[in-house]
Amino acid sequence: MHVALNLVFLVPGETGGMETYARELIPRLAAIDGVRLTALVNREAADEDFGCDRLVVPVRARNRIDWVRGEQQHVWRMADRAGADVLHSLGSTAPLLGGARRVTTIHDLNYKLVPETHFGLRGLGMRALVPAAARRSHRIIVDAASTKRDLVEHLGTVGDKIDVVPLAAGPPQVAPVPEEALRAGLRLGTRPVVLSASAKRPHKNIAGLLEALARIPIDRRPVLVVPGYPTPYEAELRAMAAGLGVRDDVVFPEWLEAADLEGLYALAACVVVPSLYEGFGLPVLEAMVRGVPVACSDRSSLPEVAGDAALLFDPEDVVAIASAIERLVGDRELADRLARAGRERAASFSWDRTATQTVESYRRAL
Repeated sequence: MHVALNLVFLVPGETGGMETYARELIPRLAAIDGVRLTALVNREAADEDFGCDRLVVPVRARNRIDWVRGEQQHVWRMADRAGADVLHSLGSTAPLLGGARRVTTIHDLNYKLVPETHFGLRGLGMRALVPAAARRSHRIIVDAASTKRDLVEHLGTVGDKIDVVPLAAGPPQVAPVPEEALRAGLRLGTRPVVLSASAKRPHKNIAGLLEALARIPIDRRPVLVVPGYPTPYEAELRAMAAGLGVRDDVVFPEWLEAADLEGLYALAACVVVPSLYEGFGLPVLEAMVRGVPVACSDRSSLPEVAGDAALLFDPEDVVAIASAIERLVGDRELADRLARAGRERAASFSWDRTATQTVESYRRAL
């Protein structure tokens, strides 16, 4: 089975969870007998090693118009010329034409359910391209059952052509930076640290997390660290932190090496995921696999990922968010119990299983 992978969306270091998905999935697909892969990548990713054959689509995906042009004009033609049996688009949008059977992973309906998520041309494009991909694909893969329900309810997609294929989280690949060096480098002081690894976008609800932090008395207030690539919305978050009087209690690192992020996981008292909507919520599993206790929103896919191994809260109730943080920071017995439960929960998700189920979806498409 020759599978062309549409990666025209993937700008290295700037695509968040979708990049993690692609980089974890591709080598496992390549290891399955009877599967041959060809990655179709943009010019920004032309020098990246995806562990399979590679063709460069002549566009730069930082330009959204170029990205759409590459997908709709070039990708399907290149897949056809390569003789692909299946064209798998991994980034929620897809070519609408082509001779190969079309499989699309639609990670979420952010553009519709939390429309402030996407800015400018990207938002306009998603509103047109995601429903079109859902209609024109032979199979659709989603990360969670909640996203399948969303597609059926909001796009009218036939449920029988949707395959639920959960993601996973692997063990750390690098050694963590020592706590002392990390605290000094990020100026964290000696207080407990709460970590929320998140893109700085409105639906991630960092604003609600800042309000919750401000409600925790100063003598018990932890330091909040919010790493993630910068966005235009970050300036609003920084201004909000200042207005709430927690500017000195929040750190927004613009860029962290993998070892720095591992160091944050190692020293964090807990990880908080307050999103209003998630197609899956990889940060929950990434914390659990490292043995860090988690508090997360009770919305969309997050409860099915977290199970009973996390504290759940209403993300629009800042008192509930503050209470969850205080419980995990202050109750060592609870934190240790959830850390153990989280490791067990994370172990039930596997990238190898994700790859196997993805190939099953290809076979259904054929």
